[in-house]
Amino acid sequence: NIEYNNSYVYHALYAYFDRDNVGLPGFAAYFKDASVEEREHAEMLMEYQVMRGGRVILGPLGAPPSEFDNAEKGDALHAASLALSLEKLNMDKLLELHAIADEANDCQLVDFLEGDLLRPQAESIDEAARMVTKLDRVGKGHGTWAFDRTLE
Repeated sequence: NIEYNNSYVYHALYAYFDRDNVGLPGFAAYFKDASVEEREHAEMLMEYQVMRGGRVILGPLGAPPSEFDNAEKGDALHAASLALSLEKLNMDKLLELHAIADEANDCQLVDFLEGDLLRPQAESIDEAARMVTKLDRVGKGHGTWAFDRTLE
């Protein structure tokens, strides 16, 4: 459910940045794409589980926040920091699954994780970390607006 939860949070971020009183279309598009990517990863894991004869059991997802403004950081830096935390959590869970598969000598699952999920996850962490660094440098206000234009 981690991948689905991340997709849900990213979808909320997309809706927030797409609002007329926030008006940052680059961030909206970025988080919309991130939501789709996370959902695709969830589906990959589900398809793999079914292929191996398992059953998929989906648990409930908590509603993500709908407001992301932060007086200290600003909404964009706050959102990017949240994304970085989510990506790191996702990597931790994938590495836990990898360790379990390795301990169980499940070479097929290890291959699936290493071949399809771990590298893209590391790339997502790197992308989010770079975004946090850049947004921290440009600050709130005009700097965030200018950075938003680079995401379109």
